[in-house]
This record gives sequence, C-alpha cells and structure tokens, in this order.
Amino acid sequence: MKFIRIALVATLFILSACKSEETITQKRPQKVILLIGDGTGLAQVSTAFYFKETSPNYGRFKHLGLIKTSSSQQDITDSAAAGTAFACGIKTYNGAIGVADDSTKVKNIVEIISSKNIKSGLISTSSITHATPASFYAHVLRRGYEEDIASDFVESDVDFIAGGGINFFNKREDGRDLLAELAQKNFEIDTTAIGDFSTIQSSSKVAYLLAENHMPPAAEGRGGFLANATELAIQFLGKDESDFFMMVEGSQVDWGGHANNGDYLVSELIDFDDAIGKALDYAEQDGNTLVIVTADHETGGLTLSSTLKKTEEGREYSDYDDIDLTFSTSGHSATLVPVFAYGPGAEEFAGIYENTEIFEKILKLTEWRGEGE
Repeated sequence: MKFIRIALVATLFILSACKSEETITQKRPQKVILLIGDGTGLAQVSTAFYFKETSPNYGRFKHLGLIKTSSSQQDITDSAAAGTAFACGIKTYNGAIGVADDSTKVKNIVEIISSKNIKSGLISTSSITHATPASFYAHVLRRGYEEDIASDFVESDVDFIAGGGINFFNKREDGRDLLAELAQKNFEIDTTAIGDFSTIQSSSKVAYLLAENHMPPAAEGRGGFLANATELAIQFLGKDESDFFMMVEGSQVDWGGHANNGDYLVSELIDFDDAIGKALDYAEQDGNTLVIVTADHETGGLTLSSTLKKTEEGREYSDYDDIDLTFSTSGHSATLVPVFAYGPGAEEFAGIYENTEIFEKILKLTEWRGEGE
C-alpha cells in the first residue's frame, strides 16, 4: 500500500513537471506584432468605446500595463526617442533615431533578428522615413534627416514596408534613385495600392510606397490601408511558418492631437483599432503570436469631459449624456501610456515600467537575442 502511494506521488510529480515544461515552451512566441498608436494615451483609447460603431478590439485584451515615456534628457519625449526606446532598448535624446546620447549607433531589433534569418516588416500611415518606423532600421542624429534615413533603409534587412515617403527615395537632393537600388536588392515595389497576397507570394521582399510624403488621413481617402497592409504583411512574413517581427504604426492619431481636432483623432484611432483586430484575429488562430499594442507618448492632453451647456435661463451646466473631447495642449504630455498584450508571454507586460522594457521583454520571451547582444 505504501509502495502504491509512493508510485502515485512520483507519477503526479512527473506529470506536473511535464506540464510545467509544456507551459514554459508555450510561452515562447514565434512571431511578434507590435502596434504603436502615435500619441495614443488612455483617453484616446477610450474614444473607441464611445464612438466606434462596433466593439473595439482594444476590449479583447486581458493583460494590461503602463509605461513611463520620458526620454533621456527630457521629461516629455518625442516620437524619435520613444521609437528608439522600443526598437533599441535605450533612452536617448529627443530627435535621435537609433543612436545613444553620445551619438553612437545602437543595434535595433531588426538588426538583431536578421542575423538569425528572422523576417521583419514595418507599416505606417506616415512616411516610412518618419520617426517611429525609422527607429527600427536607421541611425541618424536628427529625425529630420529623412533622405539619410531612406538611405539607411536601402542598407537594412527589412523584408516588408508599407507607407508613404516616395520623394525621399526618388526625388532626392543627391540625385540617387533608391527605388532602383531597392529593385536591385530583390524588392517588389508598388507605388499604387496594397495588392493581394497572390501578387507577392513568390517575392522575397516587398515595398509599398503609396504617397509622396505621408499617407492621407483616413477621413480623406486612405480607406482601409492600415488594416489591409497589416493583414497582407502577416500573410507575407508568415508564409513559410518561420519567426517574424512586425511594427504597425497608426501615425495620425498624434496629428489629430496636435491639431486639437477631435474628429480627426477619433477617425484615426478607430482606423488603428481595425488594424489591431487583424493582428488579434491572426494571433488567436495561430497560437504562437504575441501582439503588443502601446503608444510612444500621449498628445494633446486629451480629456473625455462632459459637454458644457446652458439652460434657457443662461445657467451653465455639465451634460453627462454628451461627451466632449477637450484638449489641454497642442503638444505631447508626460502621462503614462497603456500597454495591451495578447498571446504567449502576454502576462509579462503587466505592471508599470520604462518604455525600454518593451524591447527587453520581446527579446527575452522570443529568445531572439544572441550572446553579446
């Protein structure tokens, strides 16, 4: 009888150990989709729950955290320093792209994973040379050096891009035609529209450059570009079932905040939420994909306040049945911004931490970082 009990305990221990090992194995995501809503603080996220006609995809997350966004030298960051924090894991000065405070180049996540033959993709509703996407492939002292940033892209190992910025590739002061150089590097280039997967399935690299500078606003003809490009990039990067990393930026939520334009901001936020839906749909089906949604900073000091109205007698009152988008600044703010995570390792993104930890957590969970990196 005693022997049977010992055997039973041993069996349970072995089964428990196997289960623990299985759980650890399941926590390693093979694919990572990082979605960055530029300028999107908690108030901006909240607008989706009040103004989107369908259920917001933000509501599908169970694991949430908060990040501190200050740059190395400023309490309030810009997109360049914040993008570099996400892409390279360091704090740097406002305006810096892929360089440290001392101006030395810092290896970004795309450079780290490309040495392991892991594919990467970047999507943005701005120019692809704008601060956030640039942080994932370029190294320049100032974000405004967009021709230099485009040159860095030609030398990068990014496999898929979609956004604006044609002029920085083929209408340059130095006369270089970077589109021709990309074609020589086996890029399939399209300057007209996002196509079907069947048209790029056999391509090794793809570049969609669809505007001279930035893409138009969602409300002015951009259509479903962001969600469609996200879905297409997932199909393209995942076609051989290998690991991949992609970054998707909803750039113009920030611009609505800068302009203190509530309608502009909400339309861009809803558009970004649609792209989040594409990423989550894939992750739910795939089972090995980690989806992270965050922001580089908050813009506009947005508050969802009650609308101030007047009675017939002229007395002012707050109408709690009518939401008003109220701004406190035309710039960025220092408020913490939310992080949403879904998939293997999502629980690691709970808590309050520095924005550089997004980079560290991705590399830790995926085990993509090699020795000395």
